[in-house]
Amino acid sequence: MALILLRHTTPEVPPNVCYGQTDLDVTATFETESAKACAALPTVRLVVTSPLIRCRRLADFVGQQLKLPVEEDCRLMEMDFGTWEGQAWSAVPRAEIDAWAEDFLHARPHGGESVAELRARTTDVLMDWSDSYGSTLVVTHSGVIRAALATGDTVGDFNTRIDFGNFITTPQAQGVPN
Repeated sequence: MALILLRHTTPEVPPNVCYGQTDLDVTATFETESAKACAALPTVRLVVTSPLIRCRRLADFVGQQLKLPVEEDCRLMEMDFGTWEGQAWSAVPRAEIDAWAEDFLHARPHGGESVAELRARTTDVLMDWSDSYGSTLVVTHSGVIRAALATGDTVGDFNTRIDFGNFITTPQAQGVPN
């Protein structure tokens, strides 16, 4: 069945900061962004969400508006950027960025999660939820959505852009059955 992957609304974080699994709240535009996202959604039967506040708040909003149950799944969390979490991207040591670029899929210069680990986790969680309840709304993060849609192993294959409060519909996501 279809999975609708919805990115959380705008988080309360300065621009150009790496925040991955840092548990951030949302900005004052939350209600407006959430109402717009909810109004645009196709019919769904279940909402499943990352436990991080920026996703959980949106999932709860949608669940209340559509009178749907909301389930949490920690596998929907954003990539763990380890020591880079909370740092401005410009403060991340250049040698670490270069190491990541040299082995995009497997490098972990930050000590957190590799892109390959994120992709494997994403494939597993989406496979589990795709067969469960019919059309399911998955409230998650940009990294998870990029991993779901990546068709190869290069940086360019992970370049899908999805704005805050927007969604895509699978099964075009890699590893998710038709």
